[in-house]
Amino acid sequence: MSYVDIFVAPVPNANREQYKQHCEVAAKLFKEYGALSVAECWGDDVPDGKVTSFPMAVKLKEGETVVSGWLVWPDKATRDAGMAKMMQDPRMQPDANPMPFDGQRMIYGGFNFLLQA
Repeated sequence: MSYVDIFVAPVPNANREQYKQHCEVAAKLFKEYGALSVAECWGDDVPDGKVTSFPMAVKLKEGETVVSGWLVWPDKATRDAGMAKMMQDPRMQPDANPMPFDGQRMIYGGFNFLLQA
């Protein structure tokens, strides 16, 4: 069964277009390195919580939006190899494709599918 990476991050609203361009470059490379699909989503209905929430999890600041996305891989081995290649690829280095958000507040993880319908 497939493997998926999921992330949530805060992006300054002023950087929306820059973020989209960053994602377009990254998506092309992820697919080059084996990802089956890549999704990037700009928050639209992401409420604040009382105990926990996406905004609380990423320490959302005024003027930022929560984004989320996922990458579907054929398996974990392909994901591990693909991620290693991404980290080394000169097209993803900060001088070539800077992250338009605070990566320290990004939440991410890899997951095995329990159900895929």
